[in-house]
Amino acid sequence: MIALTLAAITKLRAIQTHHPEDPVVRISVRDVDDSRLSFGITLEANTQPDDDIQQVDGLTIAVDRRSAPRMEGVTVDYTEGEGFRFLHDGQGRSLPLLTIPTLN
Repeated sequence: MIALTLAAITKLRAIQTHHPEDPVVRISVRDVDDSRLSFGITLEANTQPDDDIQQVDGLTIAVDRRSAPRMEGVTVDYTEGEGFRFLHDGQGRSLPLLTIPTLN
């Protein structure tokens, strides 16, 4: 399961107010190479049949089933000026995986 911090939820809701036609938050992950992952967040109109869907504080979060196991233990955070970060709890500490800046 994916976790979202209050800051990430607040920012995603703010972004959605500008895109009411796209109520689904899609989180994706893909391999960059053997040791790195690339994460993404997009807004979409609908979920897909092969999505794992999660409701988080009124947000519909969709992850395709192939990516879902790789998202276990990931927390999405948001910091103004830095953007979204994907944190993975590895061996008791949070490790930043990637930062995605946002365009307001």
